[in-house]
Amino acid sequence: MGSDGKKPKLIITVPCYNEEKVLPVTAPMFLEKLTSLIREEKISDESSVLFVNDGSIDGTWDIIKNLASGNRHYTGISLSRNRGHQNALLAGLMEAKDRCDFTISADADGQDDINAMDQMTEEYLNGCDIVYGVRKSRKTDSFFKRFTAESYYRLLNRLGAETVYNHADYRLASSRALKELASFGEVNLFLRGLFPMLGFKSSRVFYERRERIAGESRYPLSKMLALAFDGITSLSVRPIRLITAAGVILALPAALYAAVLLVLSLRGGGVSGWKAAAACVCLIGGIQLISLGVVGEYIGKIYLETKHRPRFIISEKTYSPDEEGPESGNL
Repeated sequence: MGSDGKKPKLIITVPCYNEEKVLPVTAPMFLEKLTSLIREEKISDESSVLFVNDGSIDGTWDIIKNLASGNRHYTGISLSRNRGHQNALLAGLMEAKDRCDFTISADADGQDDINAMDQMTEEYLNGCDIVYGVRKSRKTDSFFKRFTAESYYRLLNRLGAETVYNHADYRLASSRALKELASFGEVNLFLRGLFPMLGFKSSRVFYERRERIAGESRYPLSKMLALAFDGITSLSVRPIRLITAAGVILALPAALYAAVLLVLSLRGGGVSGWKAAAACVCLIGGIQLISLGVVGEYIGKIYLETKHRPRFIISEKTYSPDEEGPESGNL
């Protein structure tokens, strides 16, 4: 129950990008889970499913509008252009934070086990503000994806970033947690690392991730690598410190080698092994370029942060403004 004795209101937040093939299949699944929680009197009948159209170029928004016109438990917002999964998810969470007691975010492809929402809701009713959906295993992934993903989570933790191992963006968050999340204004967004920073009472629900129900994955290798790098650069400055350490380690033997060359030159002796020296120069030059690239990435992100551009713009909603909660809008 909520603080006023009423059943809590849930909004299931679902970011969508070109999901016209999968939405007709998964939308009824979300609705069925929502209505079952209502029947069990765990949540309010005012609960809903909020679809966030992330600038899709197919019929996704038309499907969302048709769903909303046919059932009051379906709602939707459309972003003015494609802003990426993290910004689309943030748009949905910020739209929901003043209109519900808690949210559960899930992808539209049906890979996250919707039945895990029952246990998530129980955890919320028991006092948790954040509940992380954590994969039990990665047996549905290829060896390459499984190896790279697990290595990435370990790398993040070693770099000092606080993340939940094998957790993506399937999570429950209370309105209190979302209102605090709204105070994080960075453009370089990595929600998996921001939620642990909130510090509220949390728990984990473990589930098996399934194959995508229909359509093609919207996260090719290039986007996965970009998200991974965003996560590292937004949560840790340790890569820059590692560059400094590497510079010191390389500088010491280089200085020693230079001293040896100077002594040999003063004695009139020849210097042999020019191939080895050239290889060392190429190696050090490559390391320098990589280091400059990492530093440049941080500087570029600082540049974007200083502009204070909106992370998303909502261009259309399936409901009228008088149905909104207070303070909802663009960020």
